Amino acid sequence: MKKPHHVKEILDAFEKHWGREAIPSPELKHDEPLDGLILTLLSQNTNDKNRDKAFEKLKSEYPDWNQVAKAPLEKVIDSIKVAGLGETKATRMKQILQIIKDKFGGYSIKELQKWKAEKARDFLVSLPGVGVKTAGCVLVFDLEMPAFPVDTHVARISRRLGWVPEKMPPDKIQEYLESTLPPERFRGSHLNIIEHGRGICTARKPDCKNCFAKIWCQFSKSLDG
Repeated sequence: MKKPHHVKEILDAFEKHWGREAIPSPELKHDEPLDGLILTLLSQNTNDKNRDKAFEKLKSEYPDWNQVAKAPLEKVIDSIKVAGLGETKATRMKQILQIIKDKFGGYSIKELQKWKAEKARDFLVSLPGVGVKTAGCVLVFDLEMPAFPVDTHVARISRRLGWVPEKMPPDKIQEYLESTLPPERFRGSHLNIIEHGRGICTARKPDCKNCFAKIWCQFSKSLDG
């Protein structure tokens, strides 16, 4: 498979400016990977602030997952409502907890750390409401396995750079990036691209003038031409 153009130069430029490859991110890893899975589930279709509020309220009311599993659905919905889609997320959460309890004998997915990455990914995406992006986040941050989750920023920048076609869906972008980028750079480059999407390459008014990747960017060149 053909690699993205100027991939080393672009990743190096992102790293020089944002520096997330060189900085450990212990705050993104949970002692229990199940916490990371539920947190990422809550993040769907909302922002980080509301995701964190929902997770903190849920954990303050139900300190362990056994309590969440036993709690009435309506109570769980109320705990996480700030994140939106409360009924859907609460229902999926309880389904996931039951599957994990049946599979591992308790409310933990630490056993996945012993699995091969592909097997762990397959298990995660088999869970209700867990797609390749959610699974990728759990893999790379909580299980320390290679994955390159594609959120809205990663998708937008990959398209603007000309790495992928404009209409390529996020799951296919993730598949492509994971098959062509250096695995040892996945975590940090993913974070760098998100920082770049928030600070420079925004959705509506990208600051192309001050973008340090503009010399390689197809979107920037189209504006100049």
